[in-house]
Amino acid sequence: MKFNTIMPKELVSFYQNELQLAAENLKLNDLQIAWHHLERAHIIGQKYPYEHSFVHWKMLQFGIKIKSTKEIVGQIPRLLVGGVKSFVGHIPVGNTGGANVPPLKTMEIPEDIQEILKLNA
Repeated sequence: MKFNTIMPKELVSFYQNELQLAAENLKLNDLQIAWHHLERAHIIGQKYPYEHSFVHWKMLQFGIKIKSTKEIVGQIPRLLVGGVKSFVGHIPVGNTGGANVPPLKTMEIPEDIQEILKLNA
């Protein structure tokens, strides 16, 4: 079994860029674009416990901001167990992390993110 603990430094800038874009669009109240970037950060970071949990924390905050009970309730268990699942390498690849998708559903990874992950595998 492979334990994932630290995100490779080559991925950090892509992950942080998505979080930055999410924050910027949230400030502009462009909620759809902000959420899109949180989902992308989730896909990039989901193999790594800290990054995975942090995105779920940001998604929970987003749910609170938009007053979405579904998102708030959906993020709490993801926040509690997502990092553990990352640590033991048991994640649904490509899952975007929101309460609008089943937590264990594997999903298609966007091509540009596939390239990023391939280069940094």
